[in-house]
Amino acid sequence: MEINPSKIILRPFNLMDVDDLMLFAGDDKVTRQLRWNTLTSKDEALTFIKEVCIPHPWRRSICIDDRSIGFISVFPGSGEYMYKANIGYGVAPKYWGQGVATQALKIAVPQVFKDLPELVRVEAFVHIENKASQRVLEKIGFQKEGLLRKYTFLKGRLIDFFVYSFLSTDFPPQGSN
Repeated sequence: MEINPSKIILRPFNLMDVDDLMLFAGDDKVTRQLRWNTLTSKDEALTFIKEVCIPHPWRRSICIDDRSIGFISVFPGSGEYMYKANIGYGVAPKYWGQGVATQALKIAVPQVFKDLPELVRVEAFVHIENKASQRVLEKIGFQKEGLLRKYTFLKGRLIDFFVYSFLSTDFPPQGSN
């Protein structure tokens, strides 16, 4: 069952999100696909919000009724790579399969191109076993460009990734109103 898309908003993280953050950043099912470690305490979550989320150039909390249920992060390139950025996201398991990540990305992608006008390309690197994330990207119009074999270490393992892209000329994202 999908959540009403109009209930999903993106906003900057704040210190009041600490308990909500633990619901997804404290869950190994979410963080196993991410570069950061699972948070294990409220203090760790508060530090993460203060030192990582708030100062980040483009990290947004995915919210329903102003409760944080996930995140989207964009990592802009610099210098000769200023035309592209990497995007990553995660959602609390309670909301998996309900269209939350898809709707959040439909909101985020146009906003990222607006906020970072030098961007031409947004890239997503997805673990080959993460079929749900692949479907999310494909639903909104990201193009699968290829397989990166033994591309990077993640949680102590050398793994394969698919690379996806969305270009500034690919608008509007599929499924937009």
